[in-house]
Amino acid sequence: MQPPIDLIATDDPAEPDWSSASIRRYAVPNGGPINRAILAVLERLDDQEFDHRSHYIGGRFENLYLDRTRVPALIPLLDHAIRCAGWILDRSPRTLKCGFWFNRMAPGQSTSRHTHEEHDELLSAVYYLSVPADSGDLLLYDGPAEIRVRPREGCFVFFPPDLPHAVEVNRARLPRWSIGINIGPA
Repeated sequence: MQPPIDLIATDDPAEPDWSSASIRRYAVPNGGPINRAILAVLERLDDQEFDHRSHYIGGRFENLYLDRTRVPALIPLLDHAIRCAGWILDRSPRTLKCGFWFNRMAPGQSTSRHTHEEHDELLSAVYYLSVPADSGDLLLYDGPAEIRVRPREGCFVFFPPDLPHAVEVNRARLPRWSIGINIGPA
């Protein structure tokens, strides 16, 4: 199966040679306009205006949920995620579905170590909407190895759902926005 033509591997994939985990980074062409359209919706909302919030840790809800129809630019982005996951998993994208949530990490906040193996997930991903300089790396823990992935706006990072991961403290002056994604069987 060929990789989706509209998802291209970046010049430095996030898959280190010494890792046993399959970690892949893909850039979305025209990610900038997509990100701006999504952020235009998100930045107008207070936490209470999201449909659902979960994981209240360190004074914030780590997961903010909205129905995808409230953010029209999100729909093609999630389609990209499914197509890419189909390629990574060697499955037809029609056999996959995804759940998602938003993560707004303000200055001084971090995300604790966790996994996504709660249901029938086959693959997890994060997509970066807004990444101020020094807003924290994604840390993936593969056995004794710690894999650091520098976030990039307009890029997905795909990884196994049972791979423990965390996000460093946001030391920037602005919030960092990302989308968490879990992909499972349709």
